[in-house]
Amino acid sequence: MTRRTALMGAATALLTMLGTVPAGARGEWHKVGGDARSGVSGLAYEGPAAERAGVNALVVHDNKRSGQQRLSRITHGEDSSEITPITWDGAEPVDLEAVEAVPDMPGEYLALTSRGIVYRLKVTGATATVVDYSPLPAIGEGDDFESFAVVAQRGRLAVLWADRGAGTARPATLYAAPLTFASWGQPLFGAVTSKTYRAAYPADDGTRHISDISVTGSGRIIVGSATDAGDDGPFDSAVSDAGRVSVSVAGRVRVTLAASPAVLGKYPGYKVEAVECLPGSADAVLGTDDENLGGHVRTVPVCGT
Repeated sequence: MTRRTALMGAATALLTMLGTVPAGARGEWHKVGGDARSGVSGLAYEGPAAERAGVNALVVHDNKRSGQQRLSRITHGEDSSEITPITWDGAEPVDLEAVEAVPDMPGEYLALTSRGIVYRLKVTGATATVVDYSPLPAIGEGDDFESFAVVAQRGRLAVLWADRGAGTARPATLYAAPLTFASWGQPLFGAVTSKTYRAAYPADDGTRHISDISVTGSGRIIVGSATDAGDDGPFDSAVSDAGRVSVSVAGRVRVTLAASPAVLGKYPGYKVEAVECLPGSADAVLGTDDENLGGHVRTVPVCGT
């Protein structure tokens, strides 16, 4: 038994004795990849699993060479998780870092690369077809993106994304803009606003202040943050309550960030790059890209309302 497994088991046993374990807190990490090509860089809820209790989710991999896997499907349950490949049909992206479902458009997703190219996808069975793609607006010098979230409020859509930041010298920059689509499918972005964000934890020279974003039904902004010391670690991560977002009936987007973000969970030994709040639930599915150590997924109760 590894030290990490022993510590996780001891913590779970203690919480069980105290009777304070909320739904999903007992979930353990499930390994879903064994090398640097199979980590989870982003994750999007697809729907309930048909054959057993759990959920289906799409995950993107940050591979860069032609022919390498870009997209997979994970069936994630309490006891195990299974991963199957999705065929990518269309222009091949480089370094996918995030993926998000488009509300009220079944089978439609937006996937983002680290350099800021957004791919609109139609997923049918085991194939993802590229409908169109477009650069993000207002890309700043040196921006490196790992996060993307779609917000649906009052009949309007908006998107949040962030430059991840770099350690104590460079906070993350969180961007927001209204979202519409051209008749031929291209994502279109409205006026952009931005704010800086520093993670409360981890907070060292290797910190990526925002490694992913998810938004709850009430507009809470839940972010992942991570530190990466190299392809073999050590890694460290946290999930925090970063603030709130609202979209007006006219489509204007307002973001309010917390002066002191509340840390909702810490995950030493893992590099969380995917945070997906499940609809109608306090739970989120977390995904990790642990480089040479592969990828993991886990359910945790961090989303509230």
